[in-house]
Amino acid sequence: MKTSLIALAATAAFLTTPAAAQLGPGPCEGALACAADGALESDTIAWDFVEGITTEVGPRQAGTEAEKRGRDWAVNWLRSRGFANVADEPYQMDTWVPGGPAMARVVAPYAQELAIVPLGNSASTGESGMTAEVVYFPSYADLAAAPAGSLKGKIAFISHDMRPTQDGSGYGFAGPARWTGPGLAASKGAVATVIRSVGTETDRTPHTGGTSFPEGVKATPAGALSNPDADNLERMFARADGKPITMQLVLTPELIGETTSGNVVGEIVGTDPSLPPVLLACHLDSWWNGTGAFDDGAGCGIAAATALNVAEAGQPLRTIRVLFAGAEETGLWGSAAYSEAHIDEPIAVGIESDFGADRIWRIDSNFTQSNPDLYRKLALAVARFGVAPSREVATGGADLNIVRDQGGALVDLQQDGTRYFDLHHTNNDTLDKIDPAQLRQNVAVWTQVVGILANTREPFKPAE
Repeated sequence: MKTSLIALAATAAFLTTPAAAQLGPGPCEGALACAADGALESDTIAWDFVEGITTEVGPRQAGTEAEKRGRDWAVNWLRSRGFANVADEPYQMDTWVPGGPAMARVVAPYAQELAIVPLGNSASTGESGMTAEVVYFPSYADLAAAPAGSLKGKIAFISHDMRPTQDGSGYGFAGPARWTGPGLAASKGAVATVIRSVGTETDRTPHTGGTSFPEGVKATPAGALSNPDADNLERMFARADGKPITMQLVLTPELIGETTSGNVVGEIVGTDPSLPPVLLACHLDSWWNGTGAFDDGAGCGIAAATALNVAEAGQPLRTIRVLFAGAEETGLWGSAAYSEAHIDEPIAVGIESDFGADRIWRIDSNFTQSNPDLYRKLALAVARFGVAPSREVATGGADLNIVRDQGGALVDLQQDGTRYFDLHHTNNDTLDKIDPAQLRQNVAVWTQVVGILANTREPFKPAE
C-alpha cells in the first residue's frame, strides 16, 4: 500500500501544478464521470440552494423562529426537486440567544469603545453592564498558569496568534481561547472574559462562536473582540506602564429555556433499499450575525446538488440520504439527536461539507489501509479535479455523530481553508463571499466520490 500511495501522491502532485490545472478534465467516460464533469462546468443547484436560503431566510440562530423558517424552506426545496422521504425531525434543546447590542468600552486610561460580540452560552452582564480591571493573557497557556483566585473581581483578556492555513489547523491552536478560555478564567475568579476573535482577517468584525463552562463553574459574561480592537487593547497594555486598564462591558444574552429545533432529511432512493445508505451531512443553522452562506448554507447546497447529480447519472444502488442538521453551532444538538433517534439504522459511509465553499484539495478516509482498493479508486477518480490522496485518517464532520457512534466508514473531502477563518462566525458570512467556480468544483468532486460509494455493494471496512 505504501508504494501505491507514493505513486498516487506523485500523480496528484502533477495534476495540481498550474500547467495541469489549466488542462481540466478530458473527455468523460461513463454517466457518472460525465455528471461530475458537467457539474464542474455548469452546476447551478448548489448555488440555487445557498442563494435561496440566504436571501429568503437569512440568519438561522439555533432554536429560534428563524431556524424554523430555514427548516421549512429546506423541506420545500427538497420536495420541489424530487427528493423522497423528506421530513423535519424535531427535538428539544436548551436555547441561548444573543440579546441586544453588545458594548466594550475602555474607561481608563485610554477611553474608547471596542467592537465586540457575545460568545454562545455567555451569561449576561445585565443591561447596566459591569466595570472592572482587565488582566491581559497573551495566550491560553498564560491563563492556565495563572494562580487560583488571582482573577477575583477582574475581566480576563485572552489573546493568541492565529494564522491562515490551508487545512484549518490554526483553529486547533487558537480555538481553546474561545472553547474553554472563559470557563477557565471564571474558575480563577474572573467576573467576565473578553478574547481576541478566533479569526484571521484584519477587519473590524468580531467572530462569535460557542464557549463552555466546566461543571461547578457558574457561567460568566464572555465576548470576542475584533482583531484590530484586540491589537489596540494589547498596545494599551504595552503603553500603560503598569497602570490598570479598566473596561465597561455590556453583554445581554439570554437562556430562554427549552425550544424546538429539528433535522431536515431527504433521500434519493437506491435500487437496493436493503443496503445501508450513504449519508451526506451539513448543518442548516447559523449564528445570528451572518447569513450562513459559507457556514454552512454552501455545505447543504453541495450535498443536495451531489445527490441530484448522482441520480441524474442513473439510480444508484444504495440510497443517498441528505442530513441538514439543526443547532450545530450551539452544541451539536442536531447531530446528537439524529444519532439517538437512528442509532439502530446502519449507515454505510458518511461525508460532511462544513468548511466553506472553496476548492477541495485532498481526500481522506478511515478505510485507506483497511480497504485500499476502494480508496485508490476514489483517489484516482478525483485526481483530474486537482484532489490529492493522503495518509490522514478521516474523522468526519461535526454532524456525523451517528457514523462515529456506529464505528462506520468516513470520507473527508478537505476544502481549502485559507480564507475560511476570515469569514467564520462573522457578519461577513454572506453570499458574495462564495466563488461559484470553486463551489462547482466541490459539487464535481462530491458527485464523483458519492457516485462510486453509492454504487459499491461490498462493505466499506473501516479501520478498527
